[in-house]
Amino acid sequence: MGRLRQAGADLWDRFIASDPGLIRLLSALNTVGAIIVTLGVLAALGTSVTLLVAGALAAMVSSFAISEPRLRDQAVTLALGLPTALASVSLATILTPYRITADLVFIALIFAAVYVRRFGERGTSLGVIAFQLFFVVQFLRAGTALLPKLCEVVVIAFCSSGFVRFGVLRATPDRVLGQLQRAFRVRLARVLDAYIDVLEAEPESVPTDRAAAELHRHLTRLHRCALMIQNRLESGAHDPKVADLVQRRVAEAEIAAERLGILLLRALRQDDADYTLTLHLPGHPPGTKPVPGPGEGRDAAALRKLAAELRALRLLISRTPQESAGTGNAFVRNRLLGYRDDERIPDASPAVQDAFRAVGEFARAMLGLRMVLEEDGVSADDSPETVRSREELEAEDALATAGEDREEPEHRTGLSRPSTRAAFQVATGSALAILGGELLSPQRWYWAVLTCWVVFINTSSTGEILIKGYRRLIGTVVGVVAGLGLASLVGGDTWLAFALVIICVFGMFFTAPLSYTLMSFFVTMMLGLLYTLLHTFSPAVLVLRIEETALGVTCGLIAAVLVLPVHTQDRTDAQLREVLQQLREVIAQAVAQLSGAPAGDLLDKARDLDIALDGLNRTLKPLTHPNSPLRTRRRNARYILGLLETCAYHARSLAATAEQIPDSLRIGADPRLAEAARRIDHNLQTLIRHLAGNGDKHARLESEPSIASLLKSADGADRESPDGDVHSTVTLRVLRHLQRLDELILGLARPLGLTTSDGEPQESGRRPKPPERISA
Repeated sequence: MGRLRQAGADLWDRFIASDPGLIRLLSALNTVGAIIVTLGVLAALGTSVTLLVAGALAAMVSSFAISEPRLRDQAVTLALGLPTALASVSLATILTPYRITADLVFIALIFAAVYVRRFGERGTSLGVIAFQLFFVVQFLRAGTALLPKLCEVVVIAFCSSGFVRFGVLRATPDRVLGQLQRAFRVRLARVLDAYIDVLEAEPESVPTDRAAAELHRHLTRLHRCALMIQNRLESGAHDPKVADLVQRRVAEAEIAAERLGILLLRALRQDDADYTLTLHLPGHPPGTKPVPGPGEGRDAAALRKLAAELRALRLLISRTPQESAGTGNAFVRNRLLGYRDDERIPDASPAVQDAFRAVGEFARAMLGLRMVLEEDGVSADDSPETVRSREELEAEDALATAGEDREEPEHRTGLSRPSTRAAFQVATGSALAILGGELLSPQRWYWAVLTCWVVFINTSSTGEILIKGYRRLIGTVVGVVAGLGLASLVGGDTWLAFALVIICVFGMFFTAPLSYTLMSFFVTMMLGLLYTLLHTFSPAVLVLRIEETALGVTCGLIAAVLVLPVHTQDRTDAQLREVLQQLREVIAQAVAQLSGAPAGDLLDKARDLDIALDGLNRTLKPLTHPNSPLRTRRRNARYILGLLETCAYHARSLAATAEQIPDSLRIGADPRLAEAARRIDHNLQTLIRHLAGNGDKHARLESEPSIASLLKSADGADRESPDGDVHSTVTLRVLRHLQRLDELILGLARPLGLTTSDGEPQESGRRPKPPERISA
């Protein structure tokens, strides 16, 4: 029984990790619950099948359209959505006999529904409700005789949605945030499991490239979970200052996990001269290998001890606050934190010792996370290192909560505003879809309009619309085949059909964030079942859906190209400039603090960098898609994303290190860093100007000598050896991060169409040379 319980707990943890915060599950259950309650009430009232379908669709719309994190905001939006839905249904029903007028009103409604997105989530929700309910009436071809009944059904659907949302599945922001935090700890534990597996594998069975790819996959999932926590904190937290502290500690834990993974791989790849922290210190010029340790046996024993310490660290992460109480837990934490000050670090090579120090930093990050999440207070069993770590963390928290509020970014106006531009594009595409749809089928033209609407949601360039339309078409084709099978299985069984519809609805909303193709597949299967319920099903209808979907995608692309177009190249360059600008700001402020300047809000800037990089990732999807015919650009785009993701890691680590000044006794400010990092700032500024098209066409990135040698001579004096002044004023990690940032930024020269001061394009590490710029 104990094993079964443990297996069940492990399975649940895996599910939580795959769906952080259970957000997808709750979204699907909310929608399904609203449909079930609505159908139950309508069935008890003896409603006809047509109105049952209308009620199910209205319940679905009233559930998925509302996405605000606070329950109070959700209630207000639902209350405003009901009159909006009634007005839309009434207008659509009254205009049913007047086809041309109805089409013109539909286009105007589409424009308004997209335009009101400028007013935030509430505007988006009300626009979706108005559009979708108008569409429902078109789908059912309801006449004015059904209007009173339709309004009654809509009221029941909205009330059912509210009952499920606020009564049965009440998801408060605190509860969702708590689930996200648990998912984050599970993700951290999975990352440590991957590290342990790599350490304990036989040497000949550890292909480093495959191991690095596996670790990167786990770290990417951890990063996504951290971003989800950030989004929830920004929009749903009751106390902004506490929310800021939580985000800081989450960011530090993520950075510590990422750094531990990199140092672990360096410890395993001793034959690689590019993988030690001391490489770029004065006395170790580039291309030379630090002196190795006396023997492999010593490192083998140290790595076995490292694996044991990772298990202890994983145990600290997985335990609840109640389980963490006691002397044993405090003893393990004290031991792990001691590695920060080189206590009991085994005699091993420098790379292996760096990994032990990273374990200490990871333990410190987890202590900070527990202090802010679980109010983990001072214990009599704390060691001096633990006490000092608590004091440092408390000082950082006090400094953070005393900071000023962040300024809101300036929004664009006029036709440059995304919502305005999208409104004109969708309205134009919908008009074309109506014209083409009428030619294909006067009774089913609205499928083309719906497709045109959907492909514009959450897209920002022509390339993104193409990829989304392609995925919708693939999902539709496969869904038609499955729909034919389900329709023949259901026959005339009404309630079996409704049960399968509910399953399809669950599949739609559970898979929507993961795969747009899967969502389209479930949508098409659901439509086949709905047509069966309405006794209008035939294979020709589903084939027509494919044709209408293809028409809607085509009309959307035409509108995107002809009406206020945003080309993928322009969007890519703009997003890339934003990433480089955010990177420049993070590095500049981190170096300033490390040089002795007053403290600023560095982790907020690091989060802005992550958000910008995530946006670039989405923008580049048309180029990085496996089926993209532009193979050169695809390879080039992946290369640049790899460089920028690595830059973001080093920038986040610099920010986390700088945040510890002036409270840390281990990290001292060094004024020479500002001059040593000047070249990084100059090169980033040159790249930004080049992408904006207003830079010198003969501009080059500065290269050579190394950052460490610049630091050595920044004040005109020949400082001492690596064991002297440098070690006493700046940590080895700062030198390493700056040197790697310098190399990575130089590596961007060739793909972005620049050269360096030595006249040659640069590479970073062992990545393949990209042949041309992303947007060339």
